[in-house]
Amino acid sequence: MTTPDDASPPLDPERIGELRRRLLGWYAEHGRDLPWRGTTDPYAILVSEVMLQQTQVSRVAPRFAEWLAAWPDLESLAAAPLADVLRRWQGLGYNTRARRLRECAAAVAAAGDKPAALPRTLDGLRALPGIGPYTARAVLVFAHNDDLAAVDANVRRVLTHELDLSSELGDRALQAVAEAALPPGRSRDWHNALMDYGATVLTARATGIAPRSRQSAFEGSRRQQRARLLRVLLERGPRSTSELARELGLPALEVAGLVEALRRDGLVARDGDSVRVA
Repeated sequence: MTTPDDASPPLDPERIGELRRRLLGWYAEHGRDLPWRGTTDPYAILVSEVMLQQTQVSRVAPRFAEWLAAWPDLESLAAAPLADVLRRWQGLGYNTRARRLRECAAAVAAAGDKPAALPRTLDGLRALPGIGPYTARAVLVFAHNDDLAAVDANVRRVLTHELDLSSELGDRALQAVAEAALPPGRSRDWHNALMDYGATVLTARATGIAPRSRQSAFEGSRRQQRARLLRVLLERGPRSTSELARELGLPALEVAGLVEALRRDGLVARDGDSVRVA
């Protein structure tokens, strides 16, 4: 079925009802036992959502518990040195996510409420550093069971396949479909069902429905070199550009470019020729 990118397609209520029953029944029998599904603490949910961005579930699961053991609430994370936060994040990729998560905690803690708590509304969450539209919706869905639709790659793929939608359907139209398909009062279970079904049954390979965006290769990339440089600073302390070049086996000019990129991301700082974690 071909549908204009910005037009929401007509939906059959009976088909929607059948899909709800089938997926919720499947989830009750086959749903994954993931650590973040054992909590409704908004902060813990936020941590899981940020960790899961472009990172495999198998890598996140053990790190989630370690993170919460170190920083069980927003106040403790807000007070943590950035270097400690980045050390604990190593291996999860995209280090700016860790910085933004800490900045988010600091912004909430600065409001002065005791205990610090994430906002209860979409607008309030979106106003915080590092929280985009999907993450804001996901926090409200998984922490509060709010009747909202949060569309990630798995949700998009399952709805596209099961409802015979165009794979070119625009984000706004797909959001409208997701909201129409949502079973009132079952948002948390429904999203878990969609995500598990997409991750284990209706995979991209099984359906031929490719993700909207692809993660670039890490091995040998500039992103990998940035991660290597940051790891050296975290493990060995401040270094000059020439020392970093020797330890990384890279030309000094390339290292200078990596340092500048990390500085723009708020991850490192320079004191003369000495580079350190910000």
